[in-house]
Amino acid sequence: MASNTNDYIAQAKILSGEQRERVLSRMSGKLPKRLAKDKLTEDEAIAIQLEFEDEQLQEWKDKVANIRAKDQKK
Repeated sequence: MASNTNDYIAQAKILSGEQRERVLSRMSGKLPKRLAKDKLTEDEAIAIQLEFEDEQLQEWKDKVANIRAKDQKK
């Protein structure tokens, strides 16, 4: 898990200023509060957001694949 987190931190560091702002604007929940209270660095917060978005994308892909498989069985 630590190496996976380091990968996301590395990705966060190479983002342009505009890309960083876009990722930051998509944050929700407790993450922006933790960033505002200086409990996280900006790179860490962006890395967490990127990881969260990747997990959501994978879940969505799995659901679509299941729906398509059910449709093909009909």
